[in-house]
Parts: sequence; C-alpha cells; structure tokens
Amino acid sequence: MVRLIDVYKEYDNGTKALKGVSMRIDDGEFVFLVGPSGSGKSTIIKLITGEIPLTEGRLMVNGYNMMNIRPSQVPLMRRTLGIIFQDFRLIEKKTVYENLSFAMRAIGASNRELKRRIPYVLDLVGLDTKGSRYPGQLSGGEQQRVAIARALVNNPNMIIADEPTGNLDPQRSLEIMMLLERINELGTTVLVVTHEKNLVNRFAKRVVAIEAGRLISDETGGYYNVEKV
Repeated sequence: MVRLIDVYKEYDNGTKALKGVSMRIDDGEFVFLVGPSGSGKSTIIKLITGEIPLTEGRLMVNGYNMMNIRPSQVPLMRRTLGIIFQDFRLIEKKTVYENLSFAMRAIGASNRELKRRIPYVLDLVGLDTKGSRYPGQLSGGEQQRVAIARALVNNPNMIIADEPTGNLDPQRSLEIMMLLERINELGTTVLVVTHEKNLVNRFAKRVVAIEAGRLISDETGGYYNVEKV
C-alpha cells in the first residue's frame, strides 16, 4: 500500500514540484498516473522509490514511513518494489537469464531459488524460449518483457512502470499493457506512469491525473479525466 498525505516537494532550485498531493494506492490495484510533462509524475515516482526526500507531508510505502526511514531500511523498502523503465536498462553483455539472475543475486538469492523462479517468470512474460538470448538479439517489445520479468523476479508487492511503452509501436504497447494487466490479476499492485491517452482509454482502470503539482482528478475508467490533461 502506498499513501501520500498532503505531500509537498520543493527542489533546491526553488521548483515546487508537488503542492499538497494526497492519494492512496491499495494492495492489488491497477492505477494509471497521467499528466503533462512537468506535472509532477516523475517526482511522485522518485519519492515512492526513495530516490529523493519529500519536503512536507507524509508518505507510506508498503509499511515504511518515508519521512523517517533509516538509510539501512531503504534497500529493504526497495525490495518491495519492481521498477520498469522506458529504456529497458538491460545489461547488454548478459543473457536474458543472466540479467534476471543478476537481479536475484543482488538480494542474496540461492541457486535453487534462481532455478525455480526465473523459468516461471520468463514463462509468465512469454519468453520461456529466450533465456539464452542477449538483449541485442531481441526486439524492442521482447526487451521490455525482459525488463518486466526482471522487475517481477524478486516477487515485489508493487510494480512501477515509468513510461513502459514510450519506445514501442502501438501494437507492442498494447501487448505490454495487457501483460501488466495480467500481472495485476495475479495479485501484484501496478502503477503505470504514462502520457499515452489512447492506451489508457482502452483499459477501464483507475486514472489519477496530476497537473502543475496538484491532483486534479482520480476516477476509474475515466476517459474524460484523461482528456483533460
């Protein structure tokens, strides 16, 4: 569960990125976070992942209070999250299997856990036959599926997808979003940050719209709300 309560964020250069944002994402939800460039979307993600501190207000992330979280707790908090980036961020010199095993070994997983978990996740994202391939041998859509698998491999409570379809064509974008929907149906909370209105409108999900650092709408299946931003 993620909860922002009257959150403000002002950067050192004086930019007021968030101006009293309150929102709650419950376990098992699928939420789109939309808004124009500079609206505060990226700031919200950076706050949730602990990349930057908030200026004022309260932020809870999967049981951790981000206002007084100890440095030693930040890695533990981040293990509850799986992050998917627009530019994939795969290790080019490692195979698909090795990219996933690298993520698992980073938290101390055993060889037995790797052999159990990685094939399951690759099958889930439709890449069960591509484990020995290198990222450069895959299409853009397949590389994003690897990135999703990597985000899932440590069994996080929540997936955060930051513009996950920004480098893909419409058909591949739809396939990625349907995959995220399936992952959500299996019980993982999903937060998708995007500016692709047409894609959002194809899914009857909760849409949180932010503009100029303020939350302007929060409704389910909100075609109208998305068109406002």
